Amino acid sequence: MGQKTHPKGFRLGINETWDSKWFSQRNFAEFIQEDYKIRNYIKKRLPGGAISKIEIERTSKLVTITIHTGRPGVVIGRKGVAIDRLKNELQLAISRDVMVNIQEVKERDLDATLIAENVIRQIEQRISYRRAMKRAIDIAMKMGAKGIKIACKGRLMGAEIAREEWYRKGRVPLHTIRVRVDYASMPARTKSGAIGIKVWLYKE
Repeated sequence: MGQKTHPKGFRLGINETWDSKWFSQRNFAEFIQEDYKIRNYIKKRLPGGAISKIEIERTSKLVTITIHTGRPGVVIGRKGVAIDRLKNELQLAISRDVMVNIQEVKERDLDATLIAENVIRQIEQRISYRRAMKRAIDIAMKMGAKGIKIACKGRLMGAEIAREEWYRKGRVPLHTIRVRVDYASMPARTKSGAIGIKVWLYKE
């Protein structure tokens, strides 16, 4: 029986850092729930924003949210209208002062979350999962990745029995802690049910 751990959690404090950068003894549970709500709200509010990750920092009065996105223009909107609206909505939702920063992900094909989203989009559009996985792997390797693995699990192509298929190119050293492995896991919603997509990316 395999004993698996999250590649990022395994490396925290060594070459990875936390996405929530704050400390509180009194309101720890409340802030954790608030962070979860903020992340969910932003992802639902900006479905086409190609959001890689959301970092949250807190001071006593201010919540600073940094959105890492492959499409900053979509998130900011014309003359910053979309980002101002999002900021106001978040302030109303959590009743705190909010500052929103945008950081562009320059290499979208070398980000595990954006690769997973791309594969999901293709599977939901009824493109063959094998074709979607192989294309994503080939593009990542051409962009300079040292290794990539993509796994799909569920009722693939509407099959009656769920199964898992995966492809890998290059090296993906999950047990070498000093190596940075980007990881993403999310579901594709299809007519025959959810298909889990996992991406492991070794790029440096």
